[in-house]
Amino acid sequence: MTRLPDPVDHPEMYEGVALKRLLAWIIDTVLVVILCIAIVPFTAFIGLFFFPVLVFLVSFGYRVITLANKSATYGMRMMAIEFRDKDDQPFDFTLALLHTAGFSLSFSIFLIQVVSMIFMGSSPRGQGLTDMALNTTALNRRR
Repeated sequence: MTRLPDPVDHPEMYEGVALKRLLAWIIDTVLVVILCIAIVPFTAFIGLFFFPVLVFLVSFGYRVITLANKSATYGMRMMAIEFRDKDDQPFDFTLALLHTAGFSLSFSIFLIQVVSMIFMGSSPRGQGLTDMALNTTALNRRR
Protein backbone atom coordinates (compact mmCIF):
# COMPACT_ATOMS: atom_id res chain seq x y z
CA MET A 1 0.00 0.00 0.00
CA THR A 2 1.31 3.41 -0.91
CA ARG A 3 0.32 6.91 0.10
CA LEU A 4 1.90 8.50 -2.98
CA PRO A 5 -0.42 10.68 -5.09
CA ASP A 6 -2.36 8.59 -7.59
CA PRO A 7 -1.22 9.40 -11.15
CA VAL A 8 -4.84 9.24 -12.37
CA ASP A 9 -6.26 11.55 -9.69
CA HIS A 10 -3.21 13.86 -9.54
CA PRO A 11 -1.50 13.78 -12.96
CA GLU A 12 0.04 17.20 -12.28
CA MET A 13 2.34 15.60 -9.70
CA TYR A 14 3.96 13.43 -12.40
CA GLU A 15 3.69 15.69 -15.45
CA GLY A 16 7.04 16.11 -17.18
CA VAL A 17 8.99 14.44 -14.37
CA ALA A 18 10.90 12.01 -16.65
CA LEU A 19 12.32 14.88 -18.73
CA LYS A 20 13.02 16.92 -15.59
CA ARG A 21 14.94 13.96 -14.13
CA LEU A 22 17.11 13.82 -17.25
CA LEU A 23 17.79 17.56 -17.14
CA ALA A 24 18.51 17.36 -13.40
CA TRP A 25 20.96 14.52 -14.02
CA ILE A 26 22.79 16.67 -16.60
CA ILE A 27 22.98 19.59 -14.15
CA ASP A 28 24.19 17.31 -11.34
CA THR A 29 26.81 15.72 -13.59
CA VAL A 30 28.19 19.13 -14.55
CA LEU A 31 28.29 20.17 -10.87
CA VAL A 32 30.10 16.97 -9.86
CA VAL A 33 32.67 17.31 -12.65
CA ILE A 34 33.32 20.94 -11.62
CA LEU A 35 33.77 19.79 -8.00
CA CYS A 36 36.20 17.09 -9.13
CA ILE A 37 38.19 19.54 -11.24
CA ALA A 38 38.44 21.78 -8.17
CA ILE A 39 39.59 18.82 -6.03
CA VAL A 40 42.35 17.64 -8.42
CA PRO A 41 44.90 20.36 -7.48
CA PHE A 42 44.51 19.37 -3.81
CA THR A 43 45.63 15.84 -4.74
CA ALA A 44 48.89 17.22 -6.23
CA PHE A 45 47.26 16.39 -9.59
CA ILE A 46 47.46 12.66 -8.83
CA GLY A 47 43.65 12.72 -9.04
CA LEU A 48 43.99 13.01 -12.81
CA PHE A 49 45.20 9.40 -12.90
CA PHE A 50 42.04 8.11 -11.23
CA PHE A 51 39.60 10.83 -12.34
CA PRO A 52 36.71 8.42 -13.13
CA VAL A 53 36.98 6.95 -9.62
CA LEU A 54 37.09 10.46 -8.16
CA VAL A 55 33.96 11.42 -10.12
CA PHE A 56 32.18 8.27 -8.90
CA LEU A 57 33.08 8.91 -5.24
CA VAL A 58 32.19 12.60 -5.34
CA SER A 59 28.95 11.86 -7.18
CA PHE A 60 27.99 9.17 -4.66
CA GLY A 61 28.62 11.47 -1.71
CA TYR A 62 26.91 14.42 -3.41
CA ARG A 63 23.76 12.39 -4.12
CA VAL A 64 23.54 10.85 -0.64
CA ILE A 65 24.03 14.19 1.13
CA THR A 66 21.64 16.20 -1.04
CA LEU A 67 18.95 13.50 -1.09
CA ALA A 68 19.17 13.00 2.67
CA ASN A 69 18.86 16.74 3.34
CA LYS A 70 16.06 17.88 1.03
CA SER A 71 15.05 14.72 -0.86
CA ALA A 72 16.44 16.26 -4.06
CA THR A 73 19.82 16.95 -5.63
CA TYR A 74 20.62 20.52 -6.66
CA GLY A 75 19.71 19.63 -10.23
CA MET A 76 16.37 18.27 -9.08
CA ARG A 77 15.75 21.40 -7.04
CA MET A 78 16.41 23.52 -10.11
CA MET A 79 13.91 21.37 -12.04
CA ALA A 80 11.35 21.61 -9.19
CA ILE A 81 11.14 17.87 -8.51
CA GLU A 82 11.80 15.80 -5.40
CA PHE A 83 11.85 12.18 -4.30
CA ARG A 84 9.25 10.70 -1.97
CA ASP A 85 9.00 7.34 -0.24
CA LYS A 86 5.93 5.06 -0.23
CA ASP A 87 4.38 7.12 2.57
CA ASP A 88 4.85 10.35 0.58
CA GLN A 89 7.63 11.42 2.95
CA PRO A 90 11.04 12.91 2.03
CA PHE A 91 14.06 10.61 2.01
CA ASP A 92 15.98 9.97 5.20
CA PHE A 93 19.70 9.12 5.20
CA THR A 94 19.16 5.36 4.84
CA LEU A 95 16.80 5.70 1.89
CA ALA A 96 19.10 8.28 0.28
CA LEU A 97 22.00 5.84 0.64
CA LEU A 98 20.01 2.91 -0.77
CA HIS A 99 18.66 4.98 -3.67
CA THR A 100 22.13 6.24 -4.52
CA ALA A 101 23.51 2.70 -4.42
CA GLY A 102 20.76 1.53 -6.78
CA PHE A 103 21.34 4.53 -9.04
CA SER A 104 25.08 3.78 -9.12
CA LEU A 105 24.47 0.12 -9.89
CA SER A 106 22.11 1.06 -12.72
CA PHE A 107 24.71 3.36 -14.21
CA SER A 108 27.42 0.72 -14.00
CA ILE A 109 25.39 -1.77 -16.07
CA PHE A 110 24.23 -0.15 -19.31
CA LEU A 111 21.34 -2.54 -19.99
CA ILE A 112 19.88 -1.99 -16.52
CA GLN A 113 20.05 1.77 -17.05
CA VAL A 114 18.28 1.50 -20.42
CA VAL A 115 15.50 -0.61 -18.90
CA SER A 116 15.23 1.83 -15.99
CA MET A 117 14.92 4.78 -18.38
CA ILE A 118 12.20 2.97 -20.35
CA PHE A 119 10.25 2.44 -17.13
CA MET A 120 10.71 6.10 -16.12
CA GLY A 121 9.21 7.17 -19.43
CA SER A 122 6.37 4.66 -19.50
CA SER A 123 5.26 3.71 -15.98
CA PRO A 124 2.32 5.59 -14.42
CA ARG A 125 4.48 7.07 -11.64
CA GLY A 126 7.61 7.48 -13.79
CA GLN A 127 9.59 5.08 -11.60
CA GLY A 128 12.91 3.59 -12.64
CA LEU A 129 14.09 0.17 -11.43
CA THR A 130 15.62 1.57 -8.23
CA ASP A 131 12.41 3.49 -7.53
CA MET A 132 10.36 0.34 -8.03
CA ALA A 133 12.63 -1.71 -5.77
CA LEU A 134 12.49 0.90 -2.99
CA ASN A 135 8.86 1.96 -3.63
CA THR A 136 9.89 5.58 -4.19
CA THR A 137 9.14 8.08 -6.91
CA ALA A 138 10.04 11.53 -8.15
CA LEU A 139 7.26 14.10 -8.05
CA ASN A 140 6.83 17.69 -9.05
CA ARG A 141 7.60 19.74 -5.97
CA ARG A 142 4.52 20.93 -4.14
CA ARG A 143 3.90 24.63 -4.15
